[in-house]
Amino acid sequence: MSYRAFFGFTREPFCADLDLEAILQTEDLLAVSKRVDYVTRIGGIGLVTGEVGAGKSTSLRWTAGQRHPSSHRTLWITATAGSILEVYRQLLAELDINTASSSRAVLTRLIRQQIQDLVVTKKQQPLLIIDEASLLRLDVFAELHTLTQFQGDSKPWLPIILAGQNNLAENLLYRTAIPLASRIVARTHLKAVNRERMEQYLAHHLTISGMKNSPFDEQAITAVHQGSGGLFRKANHLARGALIAAAAEKSQTVTADHVRAADSELL
Repeated sequence: MSYRAFFGFTREPFCADLDLEAILQTEDLLAVSKRVDYVTRIGGIGLVTGEVGAGKSTSLRWTAGQRHPSSHRTLWITATAGSILEVYRQLLAELDINTASSSRAVLTRLIRQQIQDLVVTKKQQPLLIIDEASLLRLDVFAELHTLTQFQGDSKPWLPIILAGQNNLAENLLYRTAIPLASRIVARTHLKAVNRERMEQYLAHHLTISGMKNSPFDEQAITAVHQGSGGLFRKANHLARGALIAAAAEKSQTVTADHVRAADSELL
């Protein structure tokens, strides 16, 4: 018998690919959403940082999902360690433009044309989200701000959200990144959650997966919190692994020993 059948889950628990309405609206998520709204309204650049698995991408996905597609267009790219040309090509792909050109001038002209068309003709507000922005090279930071300049830098048509690990903020302190950093108007940092918040998170995921009562005892919840360092992604892996370990023992109660068994499987 699978662990899902053993515990009576109606869907896979502790998954990342939740529908927007199933995402837990934490204080950090709402803080991200508030700052993204502000950045969008004034056309600036926002910074979202946090450890791996703290919920940055989920918060941004939820925030983007609250925007009506008739009036907003979210352009989402995932950063690489490539050159600025890689950023331009990813952005053009999001704008449904294909080109073989490797000319910065050509690519930026195409981007500007499409952004202007969105704003002026289609009356849509674009928002560029660059996830994993801590991977960007320093020379990319030096040039990235030029994407926000329209009509002599007088039209703030392309707000940008940079999301990444903690070193993202440190990279913006380099002299070459000053033009970009000077445009940052809002920032938020997602921290590890405390035990109370972790208990709420676990309960939420169990509920949306079809369980009315949590099988995790108090010590198991503490073990998940400590083992994950208060980070949601690892908590998902630990909680699911602990459920599997408990089901293998035919135990309806998940204990700290089950969590520790799951932790031994993770890096």
